[in-house]
This record gives sequence, C-alpha cells and structure tokens, in this order.
Amino acid sequence: MTSLVEKVHSVLPQTQCTKCGYDGCLPYAKAIVEGEEINRCPPGGDDGIAALAKLLNRSPLPLNTEECGEHIPLQLALIEERHCIGCTLCIQACPVDAIVGANKFMHTIIPDLCTGCELCVPPCPVDCITMIPANRQWSNDDAKHAWKNYQAREERLQKNKQAELERLATAAERTLKNTLNKNKATADAAPDTTSKDTKQQAIAAALAKARARRQPTASSEKTNE
Repeated sequence: MTSLVEKVHSVLPQTQCTKCGYDGCLPYAKAIVEGEEINRCPPGGDDGIAALAKLLNRSPLPLNTEECGEHIPLQLALIEERHCIGCTLCIQACPVDAIVGANKFMHTIIPDLCTGCELCVPPCPVDCITMIPANRQWSNDDAKHAWKNYQAREERLQKNKQAELERLATAAERTLKNTLNKNKATADAAPDTTSKDTKQQAIAAALAKARARRQPTASSEKTNE
C-alpha cells in the first residue's frame, strides 16, 4: 500500500462488508485515492465520511444510501443452532473467520470476531441466521483485529488454493505418465504385422515358384507324344 492508501484504509471500519460496492475495505481505499467518492461506507456513517474528508481535504458528502444502504448501529450475526443443517455456506462467506463448525455439524458465531457485515445471511439455505444489536460501538481496536483476521483468512485461502493447484498438477502428471506407460506396453505387446505379412508373402512366392517347376511345359508334352 502507498502511504496515502494506507492512511485512508486505516480510517475505514474494516468490516469487509462490501456494501461500498468493492470487494473489501482495501479495494475501496485504493478507489478513493484514485478519485472515488468518500460516502460509500454505511458502517462508517457520517463520522467516517467526515474523517475521510478531513484526511483528503475534500468536502463532506451525505452517505450514499441509494446505492450502499443506511447506516445502522453495530449488529452481530446469530445462528439459530437448532435449525442449522451444517452446510458450511456461512463459514465460506464470513470474511473474518467468525463462524466455527464443520460439514453437517452445527455452526456458531464468535461474537468478539463478528464485524456485523451480514455476508453470512444470504447464503443460508434455511434462514437460520439473524442480525441482532451488538449494544456497543465499533472501536478502532475492533477494526485492527478485524483487519488482522481478514488477512489471516486470505492467507489461509491462498495457501489452500496453491495446495489444491499443486495436487491437481501432480494428479495430471501421474495420469499422463500412466497413460504413456500403458500405450507403450500395448505397443510392445502388439504383434509386428508388417514383418509377419512380409514373411507370408515370401513363403507364398516360394511355393508358387515350386509349383511352377513341377508343372510340365507344353514343349515337353509334345516330345513325349
């Protein structure tokens, strides 16, 4: 990050909610430095807009509620565990690893890690996730912890992706090698039809020549008469 992007990024709340229209707080920070409006962050609200305006020496703007949504007090996700089917879709959607659970087992939210981004709500196939008031303010410490958790998750996903690519490459190499060996074995086991045909033709020619020698000629027949 450039120094200015880093400063803008530090002002953003790090909820990673994507309500601004970008994939996270860092992409939005880069866009702001490149000229994007500073009023697209609902979690930051008017205070966040004011901080960005002061930092960048821009005029404050009202929150863009039409495209990005309203500012609401901090909320936390809550899973109705008795209805959870353990599909893991919410775990995959959470940008800060605030949900724990396993496939076909009940999931639960870690309140201290939840940023209230709401990204876990839409993927749930049984609508067992609701948002409840956090009854506290989102602090700078919360933002710092959320950013670290987000980075840790991204690094883990990248390592998993790289490991999967290496696994697929190894599997493809093994399959190709097995195919080549199989083709070679088939070729080695196949009879040499070209050589066999040549030998048969030579034998046939020799037999024909031998038969021709045994046949009496027309001149010899007249002599015998």
